[in-house]
Amino acid sequence: MTGAREPQAALWHDSCRETASGAPLDAPTTADLAIVGAGFTGCAAALEAAGRGLNVILLEAGRISDGGSGRNVGLVNAGLWLPPDTVLAQMGEAAGRRLITALAAGPQEVFALIERHGIDCEPRRAGTLHLAHSPAGLRDLGDRLAQGLRHGAPLALLDRAETGARTGSRAFHGALLDPRAGTVQPRAYCTGLARAAIAAGARLHEASPVTSVAALPGGGWRLAANGHEIRAGALLIATNAYHRPAAGMAAPQHAVVAYSQYATAPLPAALRAQILPGGEGCWDTAMVMSSIRTDSAGRLILGGMGDAGGPGRAVHDGWARRKLRRLYPALGALPFVHRWQGRIAMTADHVPKVLELGPGGYAVFGYSGRGIAPGTVFGRAAAAALAGDGPGAFPLPVCRAHAEPFRKPLSAWYEAGATLVHAVDPPPFAR
Repeated sequence: MTGAREPQAALWHDSCRETASGAPLDAPTTADLAIVGAGFTGCAAALEAAGRGLNVILLEAGRISDGGSGRNVGLVNAGLWLPPDTVLAQMGEAAGRRLITALAAGPQEVFALIERHGIDCEPRRAGTLHLAHSPAGLRDLGDRLAQGLRHGAPLALLDRAETGARTGSRAFHGALLDPRAGTVQPRAYCTGLARAAIAAGARLHEASPVTSVAALPGGGWRLAANGHEIRAGALLIATNAYHRPAAGMAAPQHAVVAYSQYATAPLPAALRAQILPGGEGCWDTAMVMSSIRTDSAGRLILGGMGDAGGPGRAVHDGWARRKLRRLYPALGALPFVHRWQGRIAMTADHVPKVLELGPGGYAVFGYSGRGIAPGTVFGRAAAAALAGDGPGAFPLPVCRAHAEPFRKPLSAWYEAGATLVHAVDPPPFAR
């Protein structure tokens, strides 16, 4: 792939204009709340908890947003990947409606935080387009439209002509527009949350992997990081798909899905005016999903399931080049300048989980590819719960145990399926 950098050279790292940092933990300490993981959930929780007056310590094994939050597509979606009727069928009427309502407001929560704290993250609330890759995909979008309208979502189904005008591509049969949603530079958004949390009084320690966790007999928690003890009244584990082993705590259970992205150089002005001129973020209805969007510099960013940093790298790279040419023939041989991949924590029912670890301790995980808005909503809810509001602060019921026995075979199956699909050309244009 001509001009491609190594997978770790993510565009979001290079284009992030927000800054925040914290020195490694170098002494024992205490806190009201210890948070493990400085991604969307952990940083949103730290900001909310510090704003409520709690003494907060945020521990990150690497750097802020090193995990999925810095490798995200950057779509600020309203709701889950599941259609609302499926959510209700799985969770029940009351619990399902509560979650649907909370996540419908997720984009507003994200963009309000961006405005309130002046986060420099290329925010654009132009909506998202769920693209029909086939006639069957368009029928699915029609069903999603009907369900969304019944639940009060302001969705619109676009025909092939309008979809072509909005995307600049003839490859799609139609699209479902959600005007509540938008895009951000995800690493910058997460870093901006961390900066705001530090300004509110939270202590951030990067390069501080937690190696043990234990509930104290009289209440509270004892953690160890960098060989130093932390005692905290409450605990939030917000590591999601990037959890590291820690003595005394089992890893949250979920399958892992790899997702890779490829970014071009900035498009020529004439093409930039034709390709996603409105700035919508897009993903398609294919089982092996792909995504397209642009950033503020006019780069075209193509994403797809599969690990471009693993054994199937050549297959995924070849798919990305063919896919780009199929979607946008005018781009020709425009090189990919950035290539990176991340991990998605996928639960079997595609619903996030809040696991009670013990009194005053929770782990939140499993956004199934919807990390930005749900991560923000769940992080702030966790802070409220641990600040005294209790488990009712979460938008879904808390569970005492969660097991997914087939998560490892499922993870392998997802990657094998993506590699097999990417080994052949993308399907022909819609006719």
